[in-house]
Amino acid sequence: MCFTRSLLSLLFCAMTALPAAAQEDLSVQDLVEIWNKQKEVFHEAQSNGLGKTRGLELITIDETGAAETGASVTATAQPSPTDPNEPLAATGETVQPVVFGQLDPDLQVNLQINFGFDSAALADTEKPKLQKICQAMQQSKVQLFRIVGHTDTAGTDEYNERLSVLRAKEVVRHLVEDCGIPAARLETMGMGERFPFNEQDPQADENRRVEFQALS
Repeated sequence: MCFTRSLLSLLFCAMTALPAAAQEDLSVQDLVEIWNKQKEVFHEAQSNGLGKTRGLELITIDETGAAETGASVTATAQPSPTDPNEPLAATGETVQPVVFGQLDPDLQVNLQINFGFDSAALADTEKPKLQKICQAMQQSKVQLFRIVGHTDTAGTDEYNERLSVLRAKEVVRHLVEDCGIPAARLETMGMGERFPFNEQDPQADENRRVEFQALS
């Protein structure tokens, strides 16, 4: 449900529950305004002691993959992308608890970026989809963006989580190397299949997406 009566709220309402691909029609100014609103709700959820506010809930993902809602968060940037062509097998790394900000659909900014099967490499044909994102980031005063990879439910949990991380890092690599966005303004996170955009159809196309969040 939209929670303001401003003109901006009409934009949010129009986005609610739309496939991620539909958000590609947002203008640069639309993106800047949505990120400003995201930044406000992240600040409120972090400062009110509840770990949530209208439009956002902070969810802690522990080492086992279990989720706990209403958590506080201090964001830690991870600006250095890895090689997108590295194998997707498990690395044996210890997974530390992370906090994900689950935004209401009307506050999300998603792009459906098509990657090759079993690949995190960004094809040249997909790079134009990121042009407006790049322009909006250049105009925005947001200091820290989180780039979140999401998958559908095809494949194992472990595989999907690693794939989502690598794809988020590949998008960050493009934003840094091709768009000139400072790496210090970007961090990555992979949520695998945990937070589908379309909860009714876990294997729907719009669940395979990259989400852009304005943290501060």
